[in-house]
Amino acid sequence: MSSPLVTINLVVLNGEKYIQYCLDAVKNQTYSNLEINIFDNGSTDKTKEIIREWQMANGKWQMTNFIENKINYGMWGGQEKALDYSYGKYIIALSVDVLFAPDTVEKSVVVMEKDERIGALQAKIYQYDINKLQTQTFRPELQEKIIDTVGFGIFRSRKIINLGHGELDNGQYDKEMEVFGVEGAAPIFRREALEDSVITGEIVDHDMFWYGDDIDLVWRMRLFGWKQIYSPPVIMYHDRSTTKGVSKSWLDYFKRTGERKKIPALKKRLDWRNKRLARLKNDYWINVLQNLPRILRREIQELGYAVLFEPSVLLEIPKLISLTPKMFKKRKEIMLKAEVGPEQMAKWFI
Repeated sequence: MSSPLVTINLVVLNGEKYIQYCLDAVKNQTYSNLEINIFDNGSTDKTKEIIREWQMANGKWQMTNFIENKINYGMWGGQEKALDYSYGKYIIALSVDVLFAPDTVEKSVVVMEKDERIGALQAKIYQYDINKLQTQTFRPELQEKIIDTVGFGIFRSRKIINLGHGELDNGQYDKEMEVFGVEGAAPIFRREALEDSVITGEIVDHDMFWYGDDIDLVWRMRLFGWKQIYSPPVIMYHDRSTTKGVSKSWLDYFKRTGERKKIPALKKRLDWRNKRLARLKNDYWINVLQNLPRILRREIQELGYAVLFEPSVLLEIPKLISLTPKMFKKRKEIMLKAEVGPEQMAKWFI
């Protein structure tokens, strides 16, 4: 098997409680042809200090490029900036609260090398709790096998979910398959696919800044004809700071109101706005019309919920409206480049 260079780009902001574990998991990889870029988005806690100490302690293992910034580019804006320092055939866009199994990179390369049209790879990602880890030791055998995600799924209502989220792993996701899109915690990209996804000079939409921009990217990548594969032997662990399960009904959604209070208001606002911007850019109008009753029903439900429980979300409506003309300009470029038509895209709507 060939051993192409793999770049791990870790973007972090105030990740002091995770950074040591995350970097140690990278160091423990069985795959050796790696380069590591650590892109700090202006951390004000002890993150940068811990990174420097880790570099000094592990300098003989692998050179790491530590890029310090005074401003916050966001997760995906930071990933785009980190790409300027990256030379790998494959790019792993790593979040600080994700841990790799020792053979994660090795097994991901095996899958990616099988088909040059695989643009992105989704790992089987389990949940973990940082508070349950022993000091400086990651023990996956101590963790209950609760799935965090096996990739994005999308409904005809345009609800987007993490497939498998909150489910006990009983082997129900043990087959390799295509997914609508890879989830943004730690996707593995073919560099060529990222570069092919550029529109208006951007890989990620700078108008989105944060949250939901990963959905926009993978939707566009699918329109451009790149496969996105879920591979169960590729294992990761994620300490998701938001919800731990999927709401299966609106009653269930209301029951999770207390859990949703833990989510920062800014995240809820940007997530609501940016998912709609992604639809304006990437969804075929004929598919929207075919699913319009379901879409309108969900929009009414979400607006009603926001009025009752999360009114700050409504502050994004003027911004959504003001950004709409720019989204239509970007949409025009996307549609001119799209290789996958409405009928093929409609097959992904559950």
